[in-house]
Amino acid sequence: MAAPPPARPRPRPRAGAAGPRAAAAGAPRGVEGAAMLWSRCPPGATARQCFHALKLIKKDCRPSLHTARCASTAAVPRITTHYTIHPRDKDKRWEGVNMERFAEEADVVVVGAGPAGLSAAIRLKQLAAEHGKEIRVCLVEKASQIGAHTLSGACLEPRSLQELFPDWKERGAPLHTPVTEDKFGILTKKSRIPVPILPGLPMVNHGNYIVRLGHFVSWLGEQAEALGVELYPGYAAAEVLFHEDGSVKGIATNDVGIQKDGAPKPTFERGLELHAKVTVFAEGCHGHLAKQLYKKYNLRENCQAQSYGIGLKELWIIDEKKWKPGRVEHTVGWPLDRHTYGGSFLYHLNEGEPLVALGFVVGLDYQNPYLNPFREFQRWKHHPSVEPTLEGGKRIAYGARALNEGGLQSIPKLTFPGGLLIGCSPGLMNVPKIKGTHTAMKSGMLASEAIFSQLTNENLQSKTIGLDVQEYEENLKKSWVWKELYAVRNIRPSCHSILGVYGGMIYTGIFYWILRGKEPWTLKHPGPDFAQLKPAKDCTPIEYPKPDGKISFDLLSSVALSGTNHEHDQPAHLTLKDDSVPVNKNLAIFDGPEQRFCPAGVYEYVPLETGEGSRLQINAQNCVHCKTCDIKDPSQNINWVVPEGGGGPAYNGM
Repeated sequence: MAAPPPARPRPRPRAGAAGPRAAAAGAPRGVEGAAMLWSRCPPGATARQCFHALKLIKKDCRPSLHTARCASTAAVPRITTHYTIHPRDKDKRWEGVNMERFAEEADVVVVGAGPAGLSAAIRLKQLAAEHGKEIRVCLVEKASQIGAHTLSGACLEPRSLQELFPDWKERGAPLHTPVTEDKFGILTKKSRIPVPILPGLPMVNHGNYIVRLGHFVSWLGEQAEALGVELYPGYAAAEVLFHEDGSVKGIATNDVGIQKDGAPKPTFERGLELHAKVTVFAEGCHGHLAKQLYKKYNLRENCQAQSYGIGLKELWIIDEKKWKPGRVEHTVGWPLDRHTYGGSFLYHLNEGEPLVALGFVVGLDYQNPYLNPFREFQRWKHHPSVEPTLEGGKRIAYGARALNEGGLQSIPKLTFPGGLLIGCSPGLMNVPKIKGTHTAMKSGMLASEAIFSQLTNENLQSKTIGLDVQEYEENLKKSWVWKELYAVRNIRPSCHSILGVYGGMIYTGIFYWILRGKEPWTLKHPGPDFAQLKPAKDCTPIEYPKPDGKISFDLLSSVALSGTNHEHDQPAHLTLKDDSVPVNKNLAIFDGPEQRFCPAGVYEYVPLETGEGSRLQINAQNCVHCKTCDIKDPSQNINWVVPEGGGGPAYNGM
């Protein structure tokens, strides 16, 4: 496996601001010293100084990896201890704790360092440089390194990259594998039926590149940093802040130093507030802050419910004789039935070693609660058309992430006073193409152009303190992004006919290939994914083969390859609105589907100590931040919130 990219130097502070080294010079070591350093941060201190103090606190308070994984899981009085469920102002343990937060001002704050967020930040700084303006752009990212939480196939359409950096090749963008061959097929249990890919169909990949998206995102981070964007990896945006007039004021990063039972540690410190004229939310699929914004501003009033899929992925080093750099393969069919949307990908990368990326996507509108996406993926690898490629190879990485599948009809209103949504957060993925990076990047660029126009308009009269950049949504609807999404809007919902996935393929062949999506109707989705699950009594249990340890593997050994780790002594970030619901409803009616749809073994029903009945155990340290539980929980009782910054998977080019 290719070595991870070297850690990039921290960006320089703004003129006149003391950097991390200066702030830490002569500071005492250890927890007390770090806390003392934090206490020295006056209200006017730079974000970088205060962030650095927090980092020292977190570093000195964090147990070793061995300790975190082997610590005793002593019983706690309740499953959920997070303050979003049990407010701290009602908890006597928090009496007298200093809850003051320091604030820092910026022009624009970006939440999330994926392709959309980084493209937005880059475009803003490009425009500022072109027009001789000074615009401060701060970007916060929950992963410990830029790209460490990024997971995608990925076959990249370079259209937006070409617009953002026409000289991307000279800049060394990590696009090493142009697509040389496209293959598509329908799988039965024992055979593969080839399907021709006709010119003009969404699956045509001529001109695209197979990439390791995490490495591409890391490279975008380097470009952003060089332009003067202030990057803060390892700090999760935990809260949206609002002005008194209702407009978005900015965000607050997560607090640190909270025990697993919800009590403050001696080292507890509040997060930092970042205020901005405009806050750009680029959290990716099913962002936890975006969910709050949907409700506050009623952004989903005029769109259909979003639909999702869960994508599972592995990286393998295979026998060089079987390696076909540039080959792209997709399949539908087995092991899924025709009424379960999904399919596979197998990409041959050219990264100096015989590397392949393979994965399996299952639509989260599936009905059978016994379906296990991870085990479907493992079973698929044993198909006669797939297994020979992997025989003699070695699996080196594993991960999972939810993806948007709702398409155009599920896109919410994108702007609101003080902020806007870009990328996969609102769901700009082209589903039949299985591509969203190019549309995400373009949305970020269009957002920045509209933001820049308002920031530099001396005659602007805003009705709210936070700017309402409605021009972004207007411009997006005039762009090639909207045209592309409109053309394919009916392909995914066409799979809900009696013919299932095959009906969708027929629809694509007739109405997309011939009419290019110009049919005068728009199909609807059946409703939210969680509502599609049937009671267990109405479904047939699925028997999955045991993994052989060579081609297929068990779940926990797979999660170990994701590099996932969280501070053990913190409240679980998988919160339950009602701790009684999992057993009384999910287990009783649906046979506990969370223990199957989670691709990381987070949810587990274990026997009660009395020997009668079961209880739900949440293994939060396993979480790979895929958001599937928040989406598919039939009770909508699970609410995913951010853990302490830096926790989660540590993907290397996934």
